[in-house]
Amino acid sequence: MTAARGQGLRGDAVRNHERIVVAAGRAFEEDGPAATLEDVAKRAGVGVATVYRRFRNRDQLVRAVFEHILTTVIEPITMVESDDPWCDLTEALEATVELVARNQVALALAREIDAIDVNGLQRYVKAADRLVGRAIDAGVVRPDLMGRDLAAVIVMALATAHPGDPEGADRKRYLALLIDGLRPAPADLPPPSTSPILPDSSS
Repeated sequence: MTAARGQGLRGDAVRNHERIVVAAGRAFEEDGPAATLEDVAKRAGVGVATVYRRFRNRDQLVRAVFEHILTTVIEPITMVESDDPWCDLTEALEATVELVARNQVALALAREIDAIDVNGLQRYVKAADRLVGRAIDAGVVRPDLMGRDLAAVIVMALATAHPGDPEGADRKRYLALLIDGLRPAPADLPPPSTSPILPDSSS
């Protein structure tokens, strides 16, 4: 459910809201972080007044783009459950890395204005815990693997993304290498730190 539905919008208002948010995400990635609300309105095929009616300023729109990416694109990936826990886990990792790589400008803008929803990120880690738990039970990953390890794998794979590799060959190669390290191995992993990877949403 998007923010528009949560605010009780209906019909054309809901469609316009979602059209604007999707257009904003594309504008940030294709036109750069300086894309304006006017640019977004043109891409969405709506009047500038419609954009300003839904979003009082650019920061509100950035927040809506981040929420859309997280709740309607990334989170559903982690909810897929088949009879193959290894495929569920690896496909969730691969799809998440690709989606984040395609939305790096929007996510960087969200970080700049402190719009990263900690609760949403915590939900992702909990979903990762479920994926890991199923894979451990099936004996297809190392028994000491944790959900937080998947978050680290995503960060490491994205660190190899760069403008000279528009097709993502490097991030795909190194993600495959990282995924191979999830398989059962004779030696245990060193223990993680006692600090959470993500901040505590209650703080």
